Amino acid sequence: MNNRRRLTGVVTSNKMDKTVVVEITRTYRHPLYKKTVHSSKRVKAHDEQNCMIGDQVQIVESKPISKEKHWVVETVLKRETRTADAGVGE
Repeated sequence: MNNRRRLTGVVTSNKMDKTVVVEITRTYRHPLYKKTVHSSKRVKAHDEQNCMIGDQVQIVESKPISKEKHWVVETVLKRETRTADAGVGE
């Protein structure tokens, strides 16, 4: 096993060719105020596994593939089952 960074997130867009947008959310306590803080970050990842919107994926850091792509989808942890009318009117 190599020591590259691995993060888990949810696919929010798969409209590009072999690229998905993954949203990574993390929750932590503020060091001074002790309040729970939610932060999210969206990154582009290279996708060879045909991920769908809503899939929970594990991404791994890689060498730069393009200007904004530095991550690769490693595994799909949970597939999202969507109905046919989901996404209509959004």
